[in-house]
Amino acid sequence: MPHQHPVTIIMVEDDEGHARLIEKNIRRAGVCNEIRTFTNGTAAIEHLFSENVRNDGPFLVLLDLNLPDMNGVDILAKLKSDELLKRAPVVVLTTTDDQREVQRCYDLGANVYITKPVEYESFSQAIRQLGLFLSVIQVPETQ
Repeated sequence: MPHQHPVTIIMVEDDEGHARLIEKNIRRAGVCNEIRTFTNGTAAIEHLFSENVRNDGPFLVLLDLNLPDMNGVDILAKLKSDELLKRAPVVVLTTTDDQREVQRCYDLGANVYITKPVEYESFSQAIRQLGLFLSVIQVPETQ
């Protein structure tokens, strides 16, 4: 059986409060994987497409769509059109519940689409459930 690398969680989220809340609730669900946070799409893409990440085993992306420098949909499209990175699961976490946007993300290969509840407690609850989900899903190796 091949050696299983721990899955790195790459969070692309420009709202610091949301990022902290997401991390706190993922930890509360017992997920202790490394979480790397990026506050804009440019930095996230540079990181994801760097050689060491491309060759370093499995990761999962938590992706906000509303970023200061680009639309998260573009990041999703870029990831899913790359031979090495396309297997990485992408969880879209956004305030947008426009059905066309949801459809577009799934068409591009998003694995899960979650609308951020505006209300704090529902948001915490949703993220905790996401944490439980993250603790049980199998993430494919990128190579």
